[in-house]
Amino acid sequence: MNLDAMKQANGPEACKTPRIRLLAVLAILGVATALLVWRAVDIQVLRREFLQEQGDARHLRVVAMPAHRGMITDRNGEPLAISTPVDSVWANPRELLAARAQWPRLTRLLHLDATTLQRHLAKRVDREFIYLKRAVSPELARQVVALAVPGVSLQREYRRYYPAGEVAAHVLGFTNVDDRGQEGIELAYEEWLRGVPGSKRVIKDNLKRIVENVEGVTEPVPGKDLALSIDRRLQYLAYRELKATIQGSGAKAGSVVMLDVGTGEILAMANYPSFNSNNRVKLRGEAYRNRAVTDVFEPGSTIKPFTIAAALEVGKYRPHTMIDTTPGFYKVGRHVVRDIHNYGVLDVSTVLQKSSNIGATKMALAMEPQQLWSIFSRVGLGSSTHSGFPGEMAGLLSSYKSWREIDRATLAYGYGVSVTPLQLAQAYRVLADNGQMKPVSFVRTDATPVGEQVMSPEVAAQVRAMMEAVVNEGGTGTAADVLGYRVGGKTGTVHKSEMGGYAENRYLALFAGVAPISHPRLVTVVMIDEPAGGEYYGGQIAAPVFGRVMAGALRLLDIAPDDVQSLRTQLVEGTAGAPPTIVNPAPAPPSPRLEPAKPYIKHVSAGGL
Repeated sequence: MNLDAMKQANGPEACKTPRIRLLAVLAILGVATALLVWRAVDIQVLRREFLQEQGDARHLRVVAMPAHRGMITDRNGEPLAISTPVDSVWANPRELLAARAQWPRLTRLLHLDATTLQRHLAKRVDREFIYLKRAVSPELARQVVALAVPGVSLQREYRRYYPAGEVAAHVLGFTNVDDRGQEGIELAYEEWLRGVPGSKRVIKDNLKRIVENVEGVTEPVPGKDLALSIDRRLQYLAYRELKATIQGSGAKAGSVVMLDVGTGEILAMANYPSFNSNNRVKLRGEAYRNRAVTDVFEPGSTIKPFTIAAALEVGKYRPHTMIDTTPGFYKVGRHVVRDIHNYGVLDVSTVLQKSSNIGATKMALAMEPQQLWSIFSRVGLGSSTHSGFPGEMAGLLSSYKSWREIDRATLAYGYGVSVTPLQLAQAYRVLADNGQMKPVSFVRTDATPVGEQVMSPEVAAQVRAMMEAVVNEGGTGTAADVLGYRVGGKTGTVHKSEMGGYAENRYLALFAGVAPISHPRLVTVVMIDEPAGGEYYGGQIAAPVFGRVMAGALRLLDIAPDDVQSLRTQLVEGTAGAPPTIVNPAPAPPSPRLEPAKPYIKHVSAGGL
């Protein structure tokens, strides 16, 4: 029916109703469109900044960009400490508290106690971030993500890893969970190794996961790498031999220090017992003490080369000057100094070879106190080596003005003065380097440092020749011999001090030496604390360690033999079908057990072998 027909049928009023409805609909649509346009203008133009801020407050975050710590390498570039990326599990306390139903799976996976977790979250409910577990394994991180627990997420961090493990643990030290140095080189060079974190803006979803990187704010600055003077090959060698000896002898502890004669660099520094830097769950504080720089002891007869150097320097004696040690004991005031044998009349060289306490005492008493003190002081006894290692001890060398006659006597064979293994090695390095004192260093140096002449080259050479006799037949250190090389050194056996005097049956076994004697390249000191077996003399326990370590080091560093005759003799003695292997010979059978002389508090003796 058309409009005209409607008009005829219903009249004019019937046609107005659809038109009104149409206009109403159009009006409503127009108003709605206007409102939508206004709302769009309001949101996009008028209130854009406010709404953007509100959105950013909910989803835009500035997060830290961790910077990895500098790598520590040995002198040849082999890694000793590296930082590897890991994930840490963190949570928003409020959101995690609200997801209590999902705790069992999470606590079981992270080995957390639900009660402890409840208490931990409740105390920090006003925060947005707390750690649940730091530096987890990649597999565990994947399992945490798969749980999809509200409020729980991962954060990328770095964890320190030490490839050498227990072998170099005392030198390197370690970092804490925040990758900051706590001990050893890690602590000493914290400012150098530590990186500077950066930051960036990101968009996070409602699960706090990063869905988009918006922009970088500051770039992370990685820490600087550090090349140590340590040679990882020599470090392994020293640690292996030290560990085997301590375990075999039942000793309490021990240290080995090896220095480069020319530069003063520390090529190896090993201690046992040690610890695994990568797993410190059950670590006790005493375990990570670097005994080679923190523990002091009386050096015993290893000090005698410097007593003799002082006597030669002041002109009181020559290498062949004769000294009467008869009848094997010598009274100094009310005290008595003893040798383990009556050696009779000895020249100065043989005094060192036989380690005569009486001979050393007579030389010391023939000098002015200041003259003896001066040589000890100039080679570094009683003062820090300034290696920069945290906790380094300076030892003890008292003022000569307070010395009594008996003090001078006992100082001559190493009682009344205390040193660290590193200090003793530094002093022997002076003898090896023709009387020059150079700083010791844990960091690789590419240039030979300038030394200070603290002893005449002639005196140093004379003492080295005497030290060689100690290792040769008839000396106290024959077990330190190295096939194919001329070696020199000095043994020491020291009664340990205790409350009220010296222990009767607790000893330190020592050996300090140089090789090759014709052109010294290496200095090594071995200290064994309280060997528990029947053998406890330095020549029996410490000298063989020196010999094996030095033999391996000379070969590893490709240092030419300077005793070709011993090699020829060995080859001649070998069979045609099985030519001999050039290795350090096995230690000589132990000498018959001798009762050690008592320390000077009672009889004023010891030192000796």
